[in-house]
Amino acid sequence: MNTFISLAKKEALSILRDPRTMLINLFMPIMLLVLFGFAISTEVHTVRIAAVVTSHNDSTRSIMERFRTNPYFDFRGVAAPSEIEPLMRAGEIDGAVILTPFQGELKSQIIVDASNSVISQSAVIYMRSVITEGGGMPVTIRTLYNPELKSSYNFVPGIMGMIFILICAIMTSVSIVSEKENGTMDLLLVSPVRPITIILGKLVPYFILSCIILSIMLTMGYTVLGLPHTSQIAHVVWITLVYVILSLAIGLIVSTVVQTQVAALMVSAMMFMVPVIMFSGMIYPIDNMPFPLQWFSCIIPARWYISAIRQLMIQQLPISYVAKDAIILSAMTILLIIVAVKKFKSKP
Repeated sequence: MNTFISLAKKEALSILRDPRTMLINLFMPIMLLVLFGFAISTEVHTVRIAAVVTSHNDSTRSIMERFRTNPYFDFRGVAAPSEIEPLMRAGEIDGAVILTPFQGELKSQIIVDASNSVISQSAVIYMRSVITEGGGMPVTIRTLYNPELKSSYNFVPGIMGMIFILICAIMTSVSIVSEKENGTMDLLLVSPVRPITIILGKLVPYFILSCIILSIMLTMGYTVLGLPHTSQIAHVVWITLVYVILSLAIGLIVSTVVQTQVAALMVSAMMFMVPVIMFSGMIYPIDNMPFPLQWFSCIIPARWYISAIRQLMIQQLPISYVAKDAIILSAMTILLIIVAVKKFKSKP
């Protein structure tokens, strides 16, 4: 036990002695959360629209007034039918609503510029809600779990999945490879200390650092980004800790394959960052991918972690709803730990 404590203390001191690494580890999660939560947003706040009205009555005036006063729209006034397409081509409007009173009923048509699918989809939803607000043919629109369509609800679980696998895998692999480059790892391996003690002594400080990062990210998510408070927070922490251990095991495996810190950094960053972004469901829906890529995504741990965290944090579902994700993550963690320990022991 004293040997393990000494190894863990040595690793912790090496982390603390490198302020640049500590700054990156603690600043990068905050920067990414703020960036994706505020700067990079898929929310649509100002939809520029015009109206085409064949004849005015109380209904058309009421609808146009609602468009003028709604903060989500920039109402550009009434235009002639022939002006709509030139205005869209010039980029002056994102959509138009055509209001046609006919035999006591009001018919409406929505036209949007679909060159930007994010804006067009949101614009259609917003415009339908304004048009049907005053009566006529009722259309009920319910947005579950994220009524304000905040992009942070989507990005925070994804950022958590990316941050932990990058920090844990990169820092662990680079740390162990640096020991190999300096020759101190060989001295440790030929010492009476058991390899499992060396492994735990190297990993525990990064596990503690990951717990600190998790606390920062959850605090920012619930305060700065306004995520809904959930009673499933203990399950969120539990799933995240399993994912952290899995990520540490990946870093350990990388450290047994490469021989230099630069190689460890490139392998950890490039081989894990791109799959996490592309195949985890963080940005691109997995169901929209070709079937072979859907199968490939099943081996990406971040896919199961992000899916579980979204259901626990955003949908606030009980833990039973993420049992499949939790079991797959736990199985991956156990498998990777076994592989990592065996490969570490087999290194000369």
